[in-house]
Amino acid sequence: MSLVTIQDASRWATDYLDKEVSPTNISYLVQYGKVKKHGENGSTLVDLNDLKKYYASWRGQREVDWKKKLGDDLNWALSFDHLREKDTTKHVHRLHPYKGKFIPQLVQYFIDDHTDDFKTDAYFKKGDIVLDPFSGSGTTLVQASEMGMHAIGIDVSHFNCMISDVKLHTYDFSSLKREIDRIRNAIVSYEHDNKIVAFENELMSELYKFNNEYFPSPSFRYQIQQRKIDESKYAEEKEKEFLKTYNRLVKKYGVELKQAKADSFLDKWYCQNVRKEIDFAFGLIKEIKDARNKKALAVILSRTIRSCRATTHSDLATLKEPQLTTYYCWKHKKICKPLYSIKYWFDRYASDTLERLQEFDRLRAPSHFTVLPADSRTVNIVSETKKRNKALHEILEKQKIRGIFTSPPYVGQIDYHEQHAYAYDLFGFERKDDLEIGPLYKGQGLEARRSYVEGIANVLNNCKKYLQNDYDVFLVANDKFNLYPEIAEKSGMKIVNQFKRPVLNRTERDRNPYSEIIFHFKST
Repeated sequence: MSLVTIQDASRWATDYLDKEVSPTNISYLVQYGKVKKHGENGSTLVDLNDLKKYYASWRGQREVDWKKKLGDDLNWALSFDHLREKDTTKHVHRLHPYKGKFIPQLVQYFIDDHTDDFKTDAYFKKGDIVLDPFSGSGTTLVQASEMGMHAIGIDVSHFNCMISDVKLHTYDFSSLKREIDRIRNAIVSYEHDNKIVAFENELMSELYKFNNEYFPSPSFRYQIQQRKIDESKYAEEKEKEFLKTYNRLVKKYGVELKQAKADSFLDKWYCQNVRKEIDFAFGLIKEIKDARNKKALAVILSRTIRSCRATTHSDLATLKEPQLTTYYCWKHKKICKPLYSIKYWFDRYASDTLERLQEFDRLRAPSHFTVLPADSRTVNIVSETKKRNKALHEILEKQKIRGIFTSPPYVGQIDYHEQHAYAYDLFGFERKDDLEIGPLYKGQGLEARRSYVEGIANVLNNCKKYLQNDYDVFLVANDKFNLYPEIAEKSGMKIVNQFKRPVLNRTERDRNPYSEIIFHFKST
């Protein structure tokens, strides 16, 4: 064996792969049982032969394997496989979870006017106006702002528009920090059930002992990787065993987990103490007088309560059933518990949000933006922009919109309002599910596809009235039903190019090779 430290393994892997591999990357491989841990007394060592085997199964082969499955027309330059997660979720891009968003580097690749080794065309430049008619959580708008371009976003979801606004607004950070600290301190001091802390402390102590004995990390993960343990059978057995301890503690402290009713999302998906804390925090936020600070705190609370839903860690993205007992966690490979308080997550997200907003503020270039809560098929972009941003309206009147970069909804994949049902329930925003194009609840049948084609074409036909003559439109799509040639025709546009990119980092448990296409439309 060639045993080396984490730092030495990092240096070796960087040379071996000819790309940066940090000590954190190596620690991840150890923690998740990809390579075996050696060493005692806190000194972690890894075997270079183990590392070599791991990288040999991946290095140079992934591109070959993916092209074999998805076709030689796969544009690997658009995989951005050299990036770390912290790069693809930089500054405000991780301000709030959002299904179906693309990474900011993809936007930057197409709208940045700097050339690189892979592309020579510059479609947009500083001072241009970029439009995203399906703006979602605002990725295109943020990147445009970072590069000194003006941005207009449109979305039928009131909550999506609020996320984008919070990302893009400028702030008096001293004032915002005071509000954050005031509400954070009030939440920490608030107690609806004074038994919760004692209950959770004893539960955590019992969990720690149990998990250390039956799910020691990283050796347990390594045994799973080596198929020495039947994970399903073992997990079911230990889950039942610990449940006896859990039920005993619930009875001992008299903790009330379920709410009296389950009429709304907030009633169904939160334990009683969490619900009381949510209502308390929201009451404080409603008292904030500064509109921008109020929205920022609302997004912090929304992000918090998303993490505090009574569900398993594996099902955060797609809820299945409320989870109010301890359970075996397939993500963390141990027994986990529900959340009984928002205090930890609110504190964590409050600090994180402030840091991300400040980081983006240092990077952004002078530019204007507006986000229109409207239907892109019918909205009058000029008149609505005039109501919200007069400076941007004046620019729009002079030069019109240079082009579009957007990711339309994929037919029959996501219900965009439902993914944030907790926020609509809490904030009382009007839901406009009926205005979504291609929602999950309509499926992927022939009628759903026909409706989708009409919907996207109507958006493009409305938006092109506000575009410059020689516009460029980029649409990121997973066009497995080959709908976009018809969409182009119905929009009076033509497809002049398309870029097929591998999507490497997906949140779903399905890790099969997957691609999407960036269609480049121009006028006919």
